[in-house]
Amino acid sequence: MPLTRPDLETIPRYVAGKNPSDVARESGIPEAVKLASNEVPYGPLPGVVEAVTSAVANTHRYPDPGVVALRKRLGERYDVDPGRIVAGCGSVALAEHIVRAAVLPGDEVVYSWRSFEAYPIVTTSCGATSVQVPNTDTHAHDLDAMAAAVTERTKVVFVCTPNNPTGTAVHAGELDRFLDRVGPDVLVVIDEAYREFVRDPAVPDGLVAAKDRPNVVVLRTLSKAWGLAGIRVGWLAADPSVADAIRKVVTPFSVNHVAQAAALAALDAEDEMNRRVDLVVAERTRVLDTITSLRADVPDTQANFLWLPLGDDATEFAASCEKRGVIVRPFAGDGVRVTIGTPSENDLFLEAAAELLA
Repeated sequence: MPLTRPDLETIPRYVAGKNPSDVARESGIPEAVKLASNEVPYGPLPGVVEAVTSAVANTHRYPDPGVVALRKRLGERYDVDPGRIVAGCGSVALAEHIVRAAVLPGDEVVYSWRSFEAYPIVTTSCGATSVQVPNTDTHAHDLDAMAAAVTERTKVVFVCTPNNPTGTAVHAGELDRFLDRVGPDVLVVIDEAYREFVRDPAVPDGLVAAKDRPNVVVLRTLSKAWGLAGIRVGWLAADPSVADAIRKVVTPFSVNHVAQAAALAALDAEDEMNRRVDLVVAERTRVLDTITSLRADVPDTQANFLWLPLGDDATEFAASCEKRGVIVRPFAGDGVRVTIGTPSENDLFLEAAAELLA
């Protein structure tokens, strides 16, 4: 008899970005750049390193389990009652906690596909069944089809906007129609990990939708625009009753003492965060304009990455980029996600893409 659950064999492994030094060594090149993990390339925000250094002196003490100071600061920043906020070890951990709090074995979780690769992992690990709804021909969520896929067994629906890995975003009218069709008995999770990079005014702020709909949960993270990918802090906003249920399944002390200090310091540096995001958005426009001149089927993106719908050529394209010192993220059979880096890093990618896509 197996000692672990046999259904875990069906769970795909989460694939992290490759290490640049490993790729450089394997490819026999001086160095490689990493454009695979949607990181912002400009280092920690001002004050973060100092806050972390100071916090280390108290690592023999347990952190605040209620994450009270951080929830208060987030509440002030986003005009959300701290009682509606739950903090966790990144938004991906909170996605798992949402599913754990909402589903029983045999229940269903609906999400677009391709979308964030953690969704099938957290769904299966919680004993639920994934219902994957194909993206549209323009690599966006098909919200009509997702609404039609909701049954009496559906407990959670994930809407990832901007969508990882395609970068497409849901517009306000279609989101409202979708929420009306789904109704109030299904938990709808609006995953906005890349919200700070959105520039399309038609893309709604999920926090606004969540205020009037008790079944809507909004996920945010400090890993991307706020530069804390290596420290892991995420948060969600939900109806107080839903937030309280999720807190019951959150791993105690999952936002550690150092992470809380780093998050507070990062939030104090909002002006610098916005400046860096503007740099990324400007480079996004430049890179996207160049790539769309090579391939007209590349979708618009509201995130800090773009999507190349290369289908069966995705893996080969990524391997060829690595040989040229550029690490991108292939999704076998579907496409390649490319993070927007510094101008020089983006130039290396564009040089490779011009050669490979020609």
